[in-house]
Amino acid sequence: MNVITRYADAPTKTIDIGGATFAYRELGPQTGVPVVFLTHLTAVLDNWDPRVVDGIAAKHRVITFDNRGVGASTGSTPSTIQAMAKDAVAFIRALGLEQVDLLGFSMGGMIAQVIAADEPQLVRRMIIAGTGPAGGEGIRNVTRISHLDTVRALLTLQDPKQFLFFTRTANGRRAGKEFLARLKERRTDRDKSISLRSYGAQLRAIHRWGLEEPADLSGIRQPVLVANGESDRMVPSSNSADLARRLPDARLTLYPDAGHGGIFQFHAEFVAEALEFLG
Repeated sequence: MNVITRYADAPTKTIDIGGATFAYRELGPQTGVPVVFLTHLTAVLDNWDPRVVDGIAAKHRVITFDNRGVGASTGSTPSTIQAMAKDAVAFIRALGLEQVDLLGFSMGGMIAQVIAADEPQLVRRMIIAGTGPAGGEGIRNVTRISHLDTVRALLTLQDPKQFLFFTRTANGRRAGKEFLARLKERRTDRDKSISLRSYGAQLRAIHRWGLEEPADLSGIRQPVLVANGESDRMVPSSNSADLARRLPDARLTLYPDAGHGGIFQFHAEFVAEALEFLG
């Protein structure tokens, strides 16, 4: 069987779970513990940086998927992180997987924390980037920041991610343009954009997460790599330090002159560290 090595070439597949159809893609070797990617607010399959996906798929089976009701997945998008985590677990089990590594970015990192706490036997290792714990500093402001930067983007004819994910320095602006160009490398079989209704449900879920009482993270015993830019406006970088401090077996990497999308700006460094961490 031919191993798919480029995310741009990975076909979109579907699997039916509990009355909904989940869209997903997979690539990389078919042996070892797979790495399941959990994605950010508004994201569909085409929003993963191909340098990150391809870099990790060079050594590991990588699986990306659309959350319920998002992109090509059907059903109604949940408005809590906990319900999204249940869907992710159902998806993992439907693929017949008994143990996975998780790579959660932003909202996906919140989902990953719930999975690791609720289903510890399912998760071997976890990478969480640009994310924060329940009740974390400033997470309740994600809705306001997202709306403001979407308006800024419309007024300047730019993609909101240029403002939300990257710093406004020369380095940050350049990194943002390069990232957005990489997202267009896939030419065929592209995913559908998120609907406004699903976007609203996701914003409510993140807002609720930000208002929750801080969770006890001491029960998450898996090794965790926490990564972020040092200047994250969406989910303040202090949350990454807080996670690394409160998780029993965690290490922290903060990228200089980088924001929420630090792992995309520093994709080469991030992939090298992720591969070393995943073993």
